[in-house]
Order: sequence, then structure tokens, then C-alpha cells
Amino acid sequence: MKVIVSVGGRFHAFNLAQQLLKRGYLEKLFTSYPKFAARKFGVSDAYVSSFPPVEILGRGWRALPPFLRRLGNPQFFLTDWFDQWVARRVGRADIYVMWSGSSLRTLRRAKALGAVAVVERGSSHIVFQNDLLREESERWGVPLRLAHPKVIEKELKEYEEADYISVPSSFVRRTFVERGIPASKLIQVPYGVDLSTFQQIPKEDHIFRVVFAGGMMLRKGVHYLLQAFAELHLPRAELLLIGSSNGEMEPFFKKYEGTFRWIGHVPQAELHRYYSQGSVFAILSIEEGMAMVQAQAMACGLPIIATTNTGAEDIVREGKDGFIIPIRDVAALKEKLFYYYEHQDVCRAMGASAKERVATGFTWDDYGARITAEYERIIKNRKQ
Repeated sequence: MKVIVSVGGRFHAFNLAQQLLKRGYLEKLFTSYPKFAARKFGVSDAYVSSFPPVEILGRGWRALPPFLRRLGNPQFFLTDWFDQWVARRVGRADIYVMWSGSSLRTLRRAKALGAVAVVERGSSHIVFQNDLLREESERWGVPLRLAHPKVIEKELKEYEEADYISVPSSFVRRTFVERGIPASKLIQVPYGVDLSTFQQIPKEDHIFRVVFAGGMMLRKGVHYLLQAFAELHLPRAELLLIGSSNGEMEPFFKKYEGTFRWIGHVPQAELHRYYSQGSVFAILSIEEGMAMVQAQAMACGLPIIATTNTGAEDIVREGKDGFIIPIRDVAALKEKLFYYYEHQDVCRAMGASAKERVATGFTWDDYGARITAEYERIIKNRKQ
């Protein structure tokens, strides 16, 4: 079985390529990242074809001041440019795995060459996602950069023309089925965690610490976490926020100033140090296919509080590894935080359970075994 992977960016594609290479299935990895980025995953240059101009221009645009970014959205131009570049280089393979939104031309070329076309979608159905984020933007009066209309149009065609769509969680699966995608067309495999990177180390103090890691944005629900923690007024407690900001949280940071600590971006290799100093990990995303920070925090011994829209139900056992609550439910969030605070022995026991949970079924090797089994099933069914 030969598999080609195409991704504008990185996402979990490098983990996928690594797992395919281990099993002798990887034919080629197309990416907008430079080749040295794939080497960190054990994927040598011989397997990688790189188109960095897309990445450079995209990052340059995101680095512009907000008033300049509002002048235009180059998302469609960049994703379509990458798609054109890959489509001209597609070779023969049994399965072509490509990331949604930047693959329609490539998908059509791959199918013309006889490959099975699998579209990877790490988030919910793009219409569901766009509608929900627009609703959140209007709810708070904070402008969000939503998907370009042409990207939505193109992605819907990819869903239609793909042989299969690969999704990471039951939450994402439901959003596709509810919008008319046949369940038989969906592959569902949860992401993994690197246990060699995310290792628990001893906690150095007795502060009850709530940890969040991710972008400081409305989509991640950080504003609900800020509100809940500030209203609880817990003594000897801290809310620690880790991640970069795009400006969306500035009004909320001002409102809740003095009730949290924000340390900005932390490299992946250092995250385990901060997780290990926590008591509980909270992620209140409005929409996220499967937040990989959940498994990372669990590997470091933290129980979870997550919303229904984070993919948590596929990894967190309710009441055993953590709690899953509805989106935007500050009252439920306060209740669960206070429960952990009042029952810190239970909190630690649930953290130990969470650590065992990911170590015995949610590593990247587990992901690799599951996804390649799905690919093998697809090839077998095609031959029958």
C-alpha cells in the first residue's frame, strides 16, 4: 500500500507521515513547511516535497497589524496556490490523504490516477464551524476572521467528491452526518500524544492551579474560563493561561485583570513543565475537532474540564478522567472547578486515571495503528 499525504501547513500530518513511514506505507509528503520540519518527525528529505512561499506569505499576513489584516483575506489565494502546486506533482499511489480546503484540484487529479481520495478534516463541518463562530462573534461584538466564502465553497465540493472524509471525534462526525454526509463515508480516528515529550514531573507548590493552553481567542472559550475563575474568588488558587494572542481577548483581559496569569507562547518541548504544576486542565472551546492539548495535559497527570465541542467525549471518561460540560455554560464550569478545589484528593486521583488512560490507547503509535487499519480496510473493500 502506497500513501501520499498533502498538507498546507503541518497540523497532525507529520505525525501521520511518521506513522506511515514506520509501517512502510509512506510514498510522499507534500507540505508548505520547510523540509527540516519533517526531519524532526523522522521523515527524511527524500520523502518530502516542500513549497515554503505559501507558509511565508501566510505568516507574514498574520503578523500584520489588525487594521491591515482587515483590508483583505488571502486565505483562498494561498490555499488554492498550494493546491495547484501539489496537483501538478501528484504521482501514483493507492491512497491520497489531503487536508480540507486546499485540495480540490489535487483530489481530482489523484482520482484520475486511480487513487482513493481521503480528505482530512480536523474541525467540524465547515458550515457548522463558520455559523457557530459567527454567532460567537456577534454575541460579544468581537470581530473574527471567518473562513473565506470561496474556501467554504471549495471545501464543500471536496466533501462531495472525496471517497472518504477522515475526522478525529464523534463531535465532528455528528456535524457531518447532520449535514447530509453518509456515515459510511466517514473515517473516525482520535489523535495521539507523544509520551516521550509529555511526561509528568513533581509539582513544586500547593497552589490549586487551573491550566489552559491554546490560542487566546473566542473560539477556545478563554473568556468563559476567565469569567468563571474570577467569580469563584478561590484563595490559594491561580488561573494560568499559556498561548499566543491575536488580540481577541484584550477586552476580556482588561475586564478580569489581576485574576489570572498569562505567560504567552511556550514551546511544545517545555509545555509538560507547566502542565505538571497544574491541578486541573480546562478547555472551553466553542468549536474544535479534537483539542490535542487535552491528551497532553492528561499525560502529565491532570484531570480535564472540557466542553462537548472539543472531542473530549472520545478520550475523557466522565467522572473518571474529568468532566464534559456544554459550551458557554459558566455555571457548570464554576461548579466543576469548585468541586475539584474542594476535593483535591479526588482531583489528583482523576488526574492519575487520566494519565493511565492516554498511556494505554491514545499515543501516536495507537493513532498510527488505527488509521492504517482504516486505510487497509479501504483498499481491501475496493478490491472486492
